[in-house]
Amino acid sequence: MPLKRDRSGRGVVSTYRGYPPRPFDPPALDLGGADRNEARMIPAMPIPATRGGRRDFIVANTRLQRPPHVAEIQLHLADEITPIWKLTEDALEEIGLPPPFWAFAWAGGQALARYLIDNPPVVAGQRVIDFAAGSGLVGIAARLAGAREVLCADIDAYCEAAVELNATANGVDCAFTANDLLAAPAPAWAEVILAGDICYEKPLAERVLAWLAAARARGATVLIGDPGRSYFPRTGLVRLAEYQVPTTRELEDMAVKKTAVWAMP
Repeated sequence: MPLKRDRSGRGVVSTYRGYPPRPFDPPALDLGGADRNEARMIPAMPIPATRGGRRDFIVANTRLQRPPHVAEIQLHLADEITPIWKLTEDALEEIGLPPPFWAFAWAGGQALARYLIDNPPVVAGQRVIDFAAGSGLVGIAARLAGAREVLCADIDAYCEAAVELNATANGVDCAFTANDLLAAPAPAWAEVILAGDICYEKPLAERVLAWLAAARARGATVLIGDPGRSYFPRTGLVRLAEYQVPTTRELEDMAVKKTAVWAMP
């Protein structure tokens, strides 16, 4: 589970299993005092490598919350109240848990979800892919906005359980795949491809953007949510909307991130 410092100085970036690398620098786990009872919620043994085991872990170590910029949606998220927030990298590895990016509502995803809910015709009646879905926030927003079907794609197996739980909490359904979609051209059936927070590392950002550009050339609508990450392209995209997205200083370099939604022309 290799971690390295982001060149932008915006925290630790995971390179776990390919995509999507995101900053992750939680406080160290403190087993003393008031935190002792919370820490006991974290399993001492590795989490069962089953869909049910992952689901049970998420339920036990997150709570239903409404992301500040998309209050219409509920997600199982970690925060300073939940014990998963306090896990160190070593503790995560001990229990067999990849960095839990699915447990946070990232700025780019919140902006993209906000845009879809405010502009439902973008996805209404369409077949949609939520690429590097994490919690499934963007895919859920697409379903709420009237998408005919949504495939949430993420190579982290925990995301399958997170997407299922979160979709159920919002009264929608989203399909899921753990296949690495970058290994082949985007599925021909995809009419809209949504991607939030994908530009943390240069090689990966270039690979994802090339994959998205190829999908756009075949006719798919491609929307990207990004708060000015290090390797987000400065040209070649059309800005559709801009938001001030509340975040947390534990995850980002500021409490409110100026975040935009972009389209590939």
